[in-house]
Amino acid sequence: MFRSLIAFSLIFFLLGANFSRFFIYAGFELNRNYIASTLCENRDKPMLHCNGKCYLMKKLKQAEEKEKGQNRASQKNQFQEALIVQKTKFDFSIQLPKVLRPSELPFALPLHSSSIFHPPQV
Repeated sequence: MFRSLIAFSLIFFLLGANFSRFFIYAGFELNRNYIASTLCENRDKPMLHCNGKCYLMKKLKQAEEKEKGQNRASQKNQFQEALIVQKTKFDFSIQLPKVLRPSELPFALPLHSSSIFHPPQV
């Protein structure tokens, strides 16, 4: 029960972040008359026919800037996670490479042949 409540709340918050513009448009349409009469910057100039669109644009710009800030913060966190500094262990001991002799090579052909090839006689 507790896990499902947490899962639903996380889904709600993730979808809420993605649909922030939709919520702004919906709030504007539901409160259009109130916004046009009290919150609009151009309410004293009815000849502009703003009807609260200036307020809507201001809110959309604020939401976009907030989204950009969150994106920058998340990119910064991802960048910091990618740059995990680990101490490097230096080993100054000299290791000579192992040289294999031809007789020790597993699939090497012999260097000299003990038998001489003679073509068949007719």
